[in-house]
Amino acid sequence: MIERYTRPQMGSIWSDENKYSIWLEIELLAVEAHVKLGIVPQSDYDELRAKARFSVERIAEIERTTKHDVIAFLTNLAENVASPASRWLHLGMTSSDVLDTCLAVQLKQAGELLLDNLDKLRSALAQKAVEHRSTICVGRTHGIHAEPMVFGLKFLLYHEECIRNIERMRRSVETVAVGKLSGAIGTFEHLDPRVEEYVCSKLGLQPDRITTQVIQRDRHAEFLTTLAIIASSLEKIALEIRHLQRTEVREAEERFTVGQKGSSAMPHKRNPIISERICGLARLLRGNAMAALENNALWHERDISHSSVERVICPDSTIALDYMLALTTELVETLVVYPNHMLETIERSHGVVYSQTVLLELVRKGMTREDAYAIVQAAAMRSWDTGQHLRMTLADNPTVRHMMTDDELDAIFRGERSFANIPYIYRRCGLT
Repeated sequence: MIERYTRPQMGSIWSDENKYSIWLEIELLAVEAHVKLGIVPQSDYDELRAKARFSVERIAEIERTTKHDVIAFLTNLAENVASPASRWLHLGMTSSDVLDTCLAVQLKQAGELLLDNLDKLRSALAQKAVEHRSTICVGRTHGIHAEPMVFGLKFLLYHEECIRNIERMRRSVETVAVGKLSGAIGTFEHLDPRVEEYVCSKLGLQPDRITTQVIQRDRHAEFLTTLAIIASSLEKIALEIRHLQRTEVREAEERFTVGQKGSSAMPHKRNPIISERICGLARLLRGNAMAALENNALWHERDISHSSVERVICPDSTIALDYMLALTTELVETLVVYPNHMLETIERSHGVVYSQTVLLELVRKGMTREDAYAIVQAAAMRSWDTGQHLRMTLADNPTVRHMMTDDELDAIFRGERSFANIPYIYRRCGLT
């Protein structure tokens, strides 16, 4: 039964051997359903089960003449059965009954593997978030220093997005895991609907409630766009690491293994090659998702324009995302982090990252927000331009000195209040 084919590895899901194995199971299950309906003799079904075999090479040879893969497959089965029992194969069915139902099985197989890999990534992100819940770094908006934060929040953010991606993946697998055995234009003219129900049940699919000759491609578009969304999340992680690995930042970097070389010309180079690879592959999945969207509009009850596209984008996207998830999980697990460099980065900002804390303290002391903003901004610009620490620049302002004591100013620049609610965020996200 189909259980033999439920969990191959990603590449083998799209092999001819797996595809034809699923085709054969669909055909035999349909015959079995006809036996239960009293249409096909049990002895003929038993003979088909015993003798129906295929050869990938022979199917390819026949297809060179027929120019039709399903006919080539059925011809090869009939050759091997070599008896009148073969007449029951494909009874009342059309090619898309086999092709679309098989594709649903393959996408379900692929989706389940991707879900396993997403959970591995989620676990790696959770571990890194907890590990660095007290690692102080600077937060950036627009690429510019903003306020202090902890490095673990980056991974907590990715962890939450990964959870959403797991739910998206589950929904898209459910959406695409539907089969159809309803005949040439989906009207069951030559097939009892109970055949479809039986076959789909055995394959772990739901019967699609209504089809034309094909299952509608909005389902496949949802699946492929989900893969593209997940890829964009992996790109987000990789892009952040690429920034952090820049020489002038160097707060974290990819693991550089023994014997690894970064450049054919410059021996000092340690480049973020894994992160760059992830970013590049994400572009591929976005392009494939666009092709899946364009597959949704077909002529009348069916044309074949979607078929050639899916033979590329379904294997390529699932295999690429499987690879990207493995790369990203290893990237997160082995990331080299430099907490001292993060503290040095904050020091290089001359204390301006605490500007909002000063602003709000002046407001609490009775100053209008507009006046407080003007004073703190002027002091911060002076610190940027001169390199003088903002604490000292503010101390030169008589208005600030009148409203705040030295101890109050010192407390602001120790930064303790910046992290008071970090534990709350972790608890809200289910990590402690």
